[in-house]
Amino acid sequence: MHVVVVGCGRVGSELAGHLESLGHTVAVIDKEARAFRRLPSDFKGKKVVGFGFDRDHLAEAGIEHADAFASVTNGDNSNILCARIARETFGVERVVARIYDPRRALIYERLGVPTVATVAWTTDQVLRRLVPSTSQHDWVDPSGKVCLVERAISTSAIGRKLSEFEQPGQFWLTAISRFGEALIPDSDVIGQEGDLLYFMCAVDALADLQDRLVGSGGTH
Repeated sequence: MHVVVVGCGRVGSELAGHLESLGHTVAVIDKEARAFRRLPSDFKGKKVVGFGFDRDHLAEAGIEHADAFASVTNGDNSNILCARIARETFGVERVVARIYDPRRALIYERLGVPTVATVAWTTDQVLRRLVPSTSQHDWVDPSGKVCLVERAISTSAIGRKLSEFEQPGQFWLTAISRFGEALIPDSDVIGQEGDLLYFMCAVDALADLQDRLVGSGGTH
């Protein structure tokens, strides 16, 4: 597919290089020509000096036949504006905007503009590793109703069917990380030492999941 990336900083340049290595065509827009020096030396994509909200610059980048669009500059307002133009004016289906302010990110997610809240994500990841019990969930959908949670299995749960942790319609075990590899569990899978359990959960059922995990010997 063809992807347009706005912003050629550390994130944009790495994103563009990775997309191209996967076999996609990529065009990068940045207001500073010197920013393109961050791109891989063998980058073959289009480099456009300009702004991601300028229609001429977007056209030069191939926005009219783009399958995906990412705006990852350092400015929240610019990223949202670029993302909305890509989606609403040019009809690009896959659009994402990088946002630093988590409050804005939540608002735009609910308006249908997919965002990556850099500060909120980084803070959450650090907290999860420093104080695991402070993390309620690892991902939540834009409506705030469904989330993904990661929980480590406890000693008392080892050797038991992991389906015991489930409550249909409320929370469901969707994946297990075991010895560094992920697997999709069936109803008979048995817990092993070191397992990380991933549940899809209704946000209003988080407390019930926590009770189930604690009651079944799960850790939190």
